[in-house]
Amino acid sequence: MSRLHSENHLVSRIGWLRAAVLGANDGIVSTASLIVGVATASAASSEILVAGVAGLVAGAMSMAAGEYVSVSSQADTENADLDRERTELATQPEAEREELAQIYVKRGVDRILARQVADQMMARDALAAHAQDELGISEITTARPIQAALTSAATFAVGAAMPLAMVMVSPTSMLVATVSVASLAFLALLGAIGAKAGGANVLRATLRVTFWGAFAIALTAGIGAVVGKAI
Repeated sequence: MSRLHSENHLVSRIGWLRAAVLGANDGIVSTASLIVGVATASAASSEILVAGVAGLVAGAMSMAAGEYVSVSSQADTENADLDRERTELATQPEAEREELAQIYVKRGVDRILARQVADQMMARDALAAHAQDELGISEITTARPIQAALTSAATFAVGAAMPLAMVMVSPTSMLVATVSVASLAFLALLGAIGAKAGGANVLRATLRVTFWGAFAIALTAGIGAVVGKAI
């Protein structure tokens, strides 16, 4: 008697994982860059901390709003396509059945068998069959605006809290170096965790996120130094 082997696919995590990695990464990079930029402009520690906290709050709200709006737009598009498909199924069922069969033929299924499969799929749930095989919309990948917004806001706040914590424990003379090094370490850890959760290459993801974080921090530090001297 054969037994089905168990599989653990990670694509079901794609919705919240993308929002979580984006939020945490943005929280670390933007807040660390803000802190370093303000610090290199020769600001006092209290002013740096205030700027960092303001950046955390504003950034978390911005991430939540941005994710909600963008993912809602995706959801609106998906719903519009489903409404259109629902109408076509009601008015042109035979054409839709043939369209579904042709999709299976293109995937390598025999034409006769493809029509049989299309008949069975449409008899069970015609809209679901067309949504998945024609439109590429499934329960796993469907847009979830509220989940994306809450995940991004929460992870942004967590990410931003890391460089802020360095401001509170670091002496003023070493603040820029401490925040920069610690933030890059946080980014590397985030890249590794995100890659591990998504089943991706850990080293590649870690190097990618660390490189762009270092670039952003260095650029902001340079601008802060220039502005500080000008003022």
